[in-house]
Amino acid sequence: MWQRLKKHQFLFEELVKRDFKKKYKRTVLGMAWSILSPLLTLLVMRLVFTQFFGRDTPHYTTYLFCGNLIFSYFRESSNEGMSCLLGNSKIFSKVNVPKYLFLFSKNVQTLINFGLTLCVFFLFCVIDNITFTWKFIFLLYPIACLVVFSLGIGLILSALFIFFRDIRYLWTVFLRLLSYLSAIFYTIDQYSKMGQYAFYLNPIYVFIRYFRKIVIEATIPTLEFHLLLLFYTAAAFGLGCWMYVKYNHKFLYYV
Repeated sequence: MWQRLKKHQFLFEELVKRDFKKKYKRTVLGMAWSILSPLLTLLVMRLVFTQFFGRDTPHYTTYLFCGNLIFSYFRESSNEGMSCLLGNSKIFSKVNVPKYLFLFSKNVQTLINFGLTLCVFFLFCVIDNITFTWKFIFLLYPIACLVVFSLGIGLILSALFIFFRDIRYLWTVFLRLLSYLSAIFYTIDQYSKMGQYAFYLNPIYVFIRYFRKIVIEATIPTLEFHLLLLFYTAAAFGLGCWMYVKYNHKFLYYV
């Protein structure tokens, strides 16, 4: 895979440039929206939920930001990745190039946006009197897993979208449900032990929980927690790669 990416490096770079120009075309603030959008969402969530859920939650702004940061990246990555094949069908139907190249180029854009927002997140941590410790280095693990996990979901969605265009509408509804099940603006302390364990069936919650453990609680998750994160990542990426290998030859007939 990496050898083929290197072989088509020029095309990959041009795709990334094209996606950036297309996304911010005719906007006054340009890339600033990459930071403003999650910040405005955070502001609205804080105004709405503080009185209901945040009264007894320490560092509630940072708590909210952790959830919003992870979920926003996943939502953007999956939505952008879903239509990457269909949107570039005129290219791969005429030129023999690796089709996952289009998905990877989309994720470079979303990853840069995530990096910019992450810098603002650390600034908010300072404002919220969060103590920075050496344990913050462990955030590299969930970030790396999140990127690969999102790539895997993007591979799955983009392949399904070629055959079933209804996936876009179903995925929008699913993301809404997923946001409510990821404990972004509330805690799970009020649930029973069994109910709390059920949240770990949601990979996005696991990513968010990892961030909160490091940033707010200053504790390193257990080995089992790391393995669970790795399992979700490997499962999503493995399934996505399998779908591309299995149905790669059929994509041309449906675009």
